[in-house]
Amino acid sequence: MKKFFGDIKKDMKFKTAGPGKKLTDETSAKPEVVQSSSGAKQSRHAVSEGAQRAGAAALARIDQQQRPHVHTGQNAIRIQVKKELEAEAVAEKEKATAAEASKVPVKDPTRLSVSGVYFTCPLTGATLTKSDREVHLKEAILMRFEEDAVEASVMMMHTFNKDKEKVKAAVDIISKYVENICKNPTEEKYRKIKLSNKVFQEKLRSVEGCREFLQALGFISVMLPVEGQEEEEEFLVLPEQSPDALELMMERRDRLQRGEPVRAQLNRQPQAFRSSTNAQRFELPPEFYNLSAEELKKEQLQRSDLVEKNAMMRTKAMREREEQRERRKYNYTLLRVRLPDGNLLQGTFYAWDRLPVLFGFVRESLVDGWQPFELIAPGGQKLHESEEVALAECNLVPAALLTFAWDAAVQADIAAAGGKSPALLKPELLETIRTLS
Repeated sequence: MKKFFGDIKKDMKFKTAGPGKKLTDETSAKPEVVQSSSGAKQSRHAVSEGAQRAGAAALARIDQQQRPHVHTGQNAIRIQVKKELEAEAVAEKEKATAAEASKVPVKDPTRLSVSGVYFTCPLTGATLTKSDREVHLKEAILMRFEEDAVEASVMMMHTFNKDKEKVKAAVDIISKYVENICKNPTEEKYRKIKLSNKVFQEKLRSVEGCREFLQALGFISVMLPVEGQEEEEEFLVLPEQSPDALELMMERRDRLQRGEPVRAQLNRQPQAFRSSTNAQRFELPPEFYNLSAEELKKEQLQRSDLVEKNAMMRTKAMREREEQRERRKYNYTLLRVRLPDGNLLQGTFYAWDRLPVLFGFVRESLVDGWQPFELIAPGGQKLHESEEVALAECNLVPAALLTFAWDAAVQADIAAAGGKSPALLKPELLETIRTLS
């Protein structure tokens, strides 16, 4: 009987994987092997198919009693892989859900009031998108080294580093270096900077542009022996300077101290439009909002709720606090000015730009910008050019239509003198005038 079961076990080893086991990929991948071995054993012992099934069941019971249930190495790997795949599937599902929730309805580009927010590089004059401006500015500054290494390194220090306190500390230390050299021009110790020095390591090394500025002053990198050490160390060394060179160093120190960050300037994209009933309709691109995609979608979905809340009875202080929270949602604002001839003037502004900036933009767009004029906000509020008030504080974000009016007294004097009403917008704006869709 034992021999009988033994022969059946040999016959069935490709048919069953034992208790708690599944057929492996290797088994299923080789069906012809199973068939040939099974056929050979059946022929030799003439074991019927029913006997094989009975024997396999008996062996399964014996195996179950004799051995604890364990995973083979292959099964353990398979289980681990399965767990990882399940975890990845859950992660992907969560990611897809989050992405779906953060989607903002994409507006038709042809319906946008302005295609986007653009900037102008003050060094090259190039027009840049918001995402391109940082890289372009860095490249433009680095290119300046060929023309003026001092100016480029000053720009680099003040522009590349976000921590202004660190920049100020670095400027103060470099200024002290220069002052010590100018006061003691013949003393070599003031013209040597050990790069492993604690002050240099903690205050200058991490500030981009410091080493470049020192090299622009004339410092050169030299490996020098250090007393008590076997290995040499790197120093920045300045050769002895003439009186004229020392005076020039002080001038360059002053340039460093006066340095300012180089910033891409907002391109206001001045545009004239013909008179239109769509003057108060605005479709803004996502760049105008100081919100994440998810926050922007939520804000759009809850706009109707805000309208209802605004209709409720609230105190003035409550309304003002809510208005301030609303205004902080916007980085930029798109303003249109309706002129006396019906034409419109449009421009892009920072939400925190002051009223004088708006008046300056309008004045620069007029043929006779020297004449006094008024701007009237929605609701009839008169804006005053002399007031240093942010556009957001005047409720002119994220977009608004203003009304332009010449000073009535000046216009009366012009008319009394037989003068004609002046042309309004400059020719270059009228050449590109468009119709609002």
